[in-house]
Amino acid sequence: MNTIRFAAAAAALTLLAQPALAAPVPSGLWRLDSGKAQVRISDCGGSLCATLASLRKPNDKSGLPKRDKRNPNPALRDRPVIGLSLVSGMRFDGAEWTGRFYNPDDGRTYAGRITPDGSDRLKLKGCVLGLVCKTQAMTRID
Repeated sequence: MNTIRFAAAAAALTLLAQPALAAPVPSGLWRLDSGKAQVRISDCGGSLCATLASLRKPNDKSGLPKRDKRNPNPALRDRPVIGLSLVSGMRFDGAEWTGRFYNPDDGRTYAGRITPDGSDRLKLKGCVLGLVCKTQAMTRID
């Protein structure tokens, strides 16, 4: 009888703990602290999605919308950077999101992590070979 009660209590606690174990998706519109860009973050079925929502300077020198001209794939170099997917495979590990960042400024993809810094701040860290890293912060604006 005690075993049944223990099993029932353990099952109930497991169900109650599920929301606490769920990944806290930082959905919304975020501004890089540099002010250069805004990024829209959303939940994509257990992973994180982020797209480039706007740029402070959205047009190139000729006045046309900026394109992904540094992409290593020539077939993708004419796509607009506004609306471009910036992260892939971002999964929550209990403390932070880890995955890959695409940087349209240089056309490279970096291993990275997104760490919550309070409810309205995120820290982004991208690294090349784990040796050369760059950190930026974002603030929620919507």
